[in-house]
Amino acid sequence: MMITLLKGKLHKARVTHCELEYEGSCAIDTRLLEAAGILPFEQIQIYNVDNGERLTTYAIEAEAGSGVISVNGAAAHKAAVGHRVIICAYGQLDAAEAREFTPNLVYLGSGNRIMHTGHQIPVQAA
Repeated sequence: MMITLLKGKLHKARVTHCELEYEGSCAIDTRLLEAAGILPFEQIQIYNVDNGERLTTYAIEAEAGSGVISVNGAAAHKAAVGHRVIICAYGQLDAAEAREFTPNLVYLGSGNRIMHTGHQIPVQAA
């Protein structure tokens, strides 16, 4: 059996651009893609913290070190510059691999700079 798990996450990125007339996708600073282990053209989910929108698209590269998070094409209707988003990529592993796997978690601050990284999410308290 294959299990779908979180592979990489950019937590609370700020949208820097919304380009309606771009052909589609989400441009992401290449350094952020690398930190999260997300590949160019990989399918991603975008969760908009500010308006609750959730969408599927694919990642493309933006200039390394630029901090760019550009929501493009039709998806540009689902976000605005300054919105906080969580960008996730998922992978499929067999049950044995899934037990040992840990995701790349990247937490962002001002200017979409990496504040810290990790591989575990703390247990949520009651």
